Amino acid sequence: MRILVVEDDAHIREGLIEALSREGYALVAAENGKQALECYEKEKPDFIILDIMMPELDGYSVCRAIRKLDEQIPIVFLSAKGEEVDRVVGLELGADDYISKPFGVHEIRARIKTIAKRCLRQKLAGADTEAFSFGDLTVFPRELCATRGAERLELSLRELKIIECLYRHKNQVVTRDMLFDVAWGYEHMPNSRTLDQHISKLRKMIEVNPDTPVLIRTVHGLGYRYQENLPKSR
Repeated sequence: MRILVVEDDAHIREGLIEALSREGYALVAAENGKQALECYEKEKPDFIILDIMMPELDGYSVCRAIRKLDEQIPIVFLSAKGEEVDRVVGLELGADDYISKPFGVHEIRARIKTIAKRCLRQKLAGADTEAFSFGDLTVFPRELCATRGAERLELSLRELKIIECLYRHKNQVVTRDMLFDVAWGYEHMPNSRTLDQHISKLRKMIEVNPDTPVLIRTVHGLGYRYQENLPKSR
């Protein structure tokens, strides 16, 4: 997911970029309202963190301009102003949330994940995304989750894309480049270690025994494979 961070305070802006990049997000930054609109048009972000009091154009004006073009992109206001009237104005303009400074890194990470997942579910609500079986899991794309019996596993969009790609190419080798393309996009291709970390995290979540994976198998030197019709894990 590509996040546009709009903040005129360089210390806060760089801190957000550093913290969120560790989560695997692609970051784009702007230091005033005018740059924010330019970055929005050029970079097509998936999520916007928007300061309110800024040079050139304030956050309210930026939000209003973006909402005329896109009613769905998640926008979170970030401001030192905490009065109730400011929150009301921001939410009425179409913001999805409002975070007051000072804030904690863990808080903003959690807010981003929650809002992004909610907005994605709204987008998928009318899509033709039927549930499918992935080994002994049942995957529900619209809900961003999978189930194994009574157990429910929450999935991120990137984790869902990886599973869907392996499922669509079942019994075939899915190259690393293919996974990069569907989960990140070539224009924002991360390094090889990033993919390894995501596969490892996904295995810990969905495999009964991550040390001997049966759903996502490594094909050394090439990529990964989902082999259908394997014996049930349980």
